[in-house]
Amino acid sequence: MKTATKIIHAGADPDPSTGAIMTPIFQTSTYVQEAPGKNKGFEYARSQNPTRQALETALAVIENGQFGLAFSSGVAATDAVIKLLSPGDEVIAANDMYGGTYRLFTKVFEKFGIRFTYVDTTDPSNVSNAISAQTKLIWLETPTNPLMNITDIAAITAIAKSKNVLVCVDNTFASPYLQNPLDLGADIVMHSSTKYLGGHSDTIQGALVMNNKELRDQLYFIQKSCGAVPGPMDCFLVLRGIKTLHVRMRQHCENGTVIANWLRTHPKVGKVYWPGFTDNRNYDVASRQMRGFGGMISFELKDNSVEAAMKVLSSTKIFSLAESLGGVESLINHPATMTHASIPREERIKNGLSDSLIRLSVGIEDADDLMADLAQAIG
Repeated sequence: MKTATKIIHAGADPDPSTGAIMTPIFQTSTYVQEAPGKNKGFEYARSQNPTRQALETALAVIENGQFGLAFSSGVAATDAVIKLLSPGDEVIAANDMYGGTYRLFTKVFEKFGIRFTYVDTTDPSNVSNAISAQTKLIWLETPTNPLMNITDIAAITAIAKSKNVLVCVDNTFASPYLQNPLDLGADIVMHSSTKYLGGHSDTIQGALVMNNKELRDQLYFIQKSCGAVPGPMDCFLVLRGIKTLHVRMRQHCENGTVIANWLRTHPKVGKVYWPGFTDNRNYDVASRQMRGFGGMISFELKDNSVEAAMKVLSSTKIFSLAESLGGVESLINHPATMTHASIPREERIKNGLSDSLIRLSVGIEDADDLMADLAQAIG
C-alpha cells in the first residue's frame, strides 16, 4: 500500500455498531462488565479507550511500527521513555534539542540520579566515545530544534546495538511522511503529535511507536500507571489530522524550499539553517534518510543583534508570533526567549543558538504572500 493510501486509512475501520466511517469519540470514563473480569476489552478509560486505540493503531501504521501509544503531550511521551531507566543510568542526548526536553532531563530526572551527557550527535564518533557502562539510552532529534542539524540515525543505531543501548528518536520535525526512524534501526520513535500529526494547532498530544513487544508492554504499564493519557476528543482530532498529513507535508516542503532559498538571497539575512541546502555538512545524510526537507527554518540577520531580530518578530502580518509549529498557519518564534528559554544562555551560545536566532514554521499559505510578509518585516 502506498503512503497516501496508508495514511488515510490507518486505524480507520468503520464503527461496527453503526458503520460510521469516522472513529466515534467514546466520551466515557468506564465500561460496563458482564461479570468481574469479563468485558469487551475495555475496563477503565485511563487504561483503554476505543478512540485512543484507533489512534494508536494509526500511529503504528504510519511509522512502520508494530505498536503505538498515545500520551497527553510530547513531553509526557518523553517522560515515559525516561521512566524506563533507573538511578545511575546514563542518557546520551543531542546538544541541540527542544528546550522542554532539556528542562525535563535537567530539572526533573537529574535529581533522581539519572545522568545526561550532551554531545554533537551529527558526528557518530562523538556518540561512540561518550558511551559508558552506565549508558542505557541515546536520545536523538533529527532535524534538531532549532538549528536543523541532521544526525545519521542508521549510524547511531548501529553503534547502540553493539553496546546494547536503546535509541529513541524525536521525529516531530520530520513527521512520518518524511522519515521513519524504526526503518533505520531506532527502538522508539517519539512525536509531539501537537505538531504535524495534528496539523491544526488545536490539540496537545504525544506519541511513542516501537516494534518490540516487551518494550511496548513496559511503556504501556508506565502510560497506564502514571496516567498521562489523552482524552478521546484529542485522539479524534489527531486521527483527523493524520488523514491529511501527506497533503499538508507536501505543501510545507514546497513552501519551505521556496522560503529557505529566498532567505539565503536576502541582503539583510546572514546564516540560514535548513537541511535541504546542498552545502549543508550533512546534506547527504538528510537526502538518504528523509524524503523531503520540511517546513522548519531558522535564520539570523546580518545585523546579528537582539534588537534587529525583535523588530522582525514583531512586524510580521501573516507569520504569527507564537510557540509551537507544524500547523497549517505559519508561525515565527524567538527560541532564546520562547521554546528554548529553559536552557541556560551560556549553554545555548556554546551550541550555536544565538540570542538573535529566528525560527520559522512555514505553513501552507501561498509562498508569495509569505515571502512578501517576511520582506516587509526584515525591511
